[in-house]
Amino acid sequence: MNPSAATQDEPTTIAVMKNPARLHVVLAILTAVFFAVAITALPASAGSPEKLNWPDALLLLLAAAGSVTALARQLPLQNVLSAALVIGLMGGAAHALNASVGMPFGPLVFGADIGPKILKIFPWAMPLLWVVAVFNSRGVARLVLRPWRKIKNYGYWLIGLTALLVALFDLALEPFASHAKHYWLWTPTKFPLEWFGAPLVNFLAWVFVTMLMLAFVTPTLIKKQPGPRSVPDYHPLAVWLGGILLFALATALNRLWPATAVDAAVGIVTAVFAIRGGRW
Repeated sequence: MNPSAATQDEPTTIAVMKNPARLHVVLAILTAVFFAVAITALPASAGSPEKLNWPDALLLLLAAAGSVTALARQLPLQNVLSAALVIGLMGGAAHALNASVGMPFGPLVFGADIGPKILKIFPWAMPLLWVVAVFNSRGVARLVLRPWRKIKNYGYWLIGLTALLVALFDLALEPFASHAKHYWLWTPTKFPLEWFGAPLVNFLAWVFVTMLMLAFVTPTLIKKQPGPRSVPDYHPLAVWLGGILLFALATALNRLWPATAVDAAVGIVTAVFAIRGGRW
């Protein structure tokens, strides 16, 4: 190995790590690659007791890191990291509470396929899942509401629409996680309404927990310094729709047709409104 070549490469590596925009490009490419890997692995898992779950794990890690660097292009990195930490901690705390008392989500049991648990209570993936869902749902909501970003109550509309998009993301996630991948299992309840085993209270809880998270992190996610009109950022939409597409393909391969139809409808409607808003 040429020492001079190693010395020349080192500044480039450091520059990528210190520049969120450059790091984001790298993570975006890796996310796209492992998204393709996760989709390719779906047929091998469909209808089989032996699931290929490592592509999902790597995809989640890359999506979370990419979501952080995407926001860090617009905001100070310490603000984005602190917001991600709060969201992850609050999401983990909500699932820890649910493991103890069955609320706020309902009677949920995590399976072995989802991986190791933190403090033997909830899986390591759940805090990262919350970061991906909240950050990218907020980004999609910003695109949808772009024509109305100057109105007085824009902040409240942004929080409400973000919470709704997080709930829709979970609506698509539930059949994928509980039936296609067996990451968790819903035990029977007395609730009259359910979606592939998930009671209605679960989705209401995702809305409530998201709004609680945003009440804490929104001040750190607001750009304090005035500047030129921002360019629409489609990265959150790509990640959000990518998740919906992955869930829809998995449910289709497992012949969960109602879930596939709902996923397709949610994805198409959201994409239309987000792209329309982004072009405003």
